[in-house]
Amino acid sequence: VQLQASGGGLVQAGGSLRLSCAASGRTFSKNAMGWFRQAPGKERDFVAVIGGSGESTYYADSVKGRFTISRDNGKNTVYLLMNSLKSEDTAVYYCAASSSVGVLFTTARSVDYWGQGTLVTVSS
Repeated sequence: VQLQASGGGLVQAGGSLRLSCAASGRTFSKNAMGWFRQAPGKERDFVAVIGGSGESTYYADSVKGRFTISRDNGKNTVYLLMNSLKSEDTAVYYCAASSSVGVLFTTARSVDYWGQGTLVTVSS
């Protein structure tokens, strides 16, 4: 199983980016997928998660109202649209997936699969 994240880059504060994470090796249409991020010298923090059907979502307070998570089960892909980016959003963003059905995750220990990470740098 592989999760391939892409879409990171350098953006000015107030700008937008869309991250993508394509899964291969198995389907996750019944499993939660989401995003975490890790800034230099800090722990990996939860960002957002979406349920298998796409109807349930949950966000960290720090990104609520600015980030939107979505998924396309036909493409086995999850997305993270990031608007109104701030310098404190600078981090490596990791996509994540669970092998459990019907359970959303907000902690790293609940994640079974990780992507390789994509760097987002927001300049002020």
